[in-house]
Amino acid sequence: MMNILGNPSGRHESNFDAVENRLGVNLPEEVKELCSIYGDRLISGYIAVYGAESMVEKNVWMSDFVRGGHSTIPRVVLPDAGGMLHWGHSIEGDSFFLEDRGGGRWTVSAFRRNWHDWYESDEDVIDWLVDVFEGRHAADWMPEWSEVHWFE
Repeated sequence: MMNILGNPSGRHESNFDAVENRLGVNLPEEVKELCSIYGDRLISGYIAVYGAESMVEKNVWMSDFVRGGHSTIPRVVLPDAGGMLHWGHSIEGDSFFLEDRGGGRWTVSAFRRNWHDWYESDEDVIDWLVDVFEGRHAADWMPEWSEVHWFE
């Protein structure tokens, strides 16, 4: 992934132990690494990845929102038991999730705001993001990416 996005300056020292305790789940190592490197940043002005500093707050908010009756997000969100991890969003209002498929396998799903539908992939977060940034996946609802990515 770093060979596509590069290394943003100032890698965060992240305490995912606290995040896991608050959400009641053991997160995959790839998720903790992704969110430590790119978390709490906007990638190329489009995709926001949550870091340890914001992940609990974003998940609690989304969990309350879904419990309140959001009709297109079909499953509960952490910290609700068995919930999905809300790991990021796009500037278009798409919400990105990881669903625990068992055996340590978590795959990407999303609420696509402009399409007002639920999207599911069979890929983990790293493979999915690589495919998105290389234009092989989700090209119908993601932007064309420049050769060089930047971080805000």
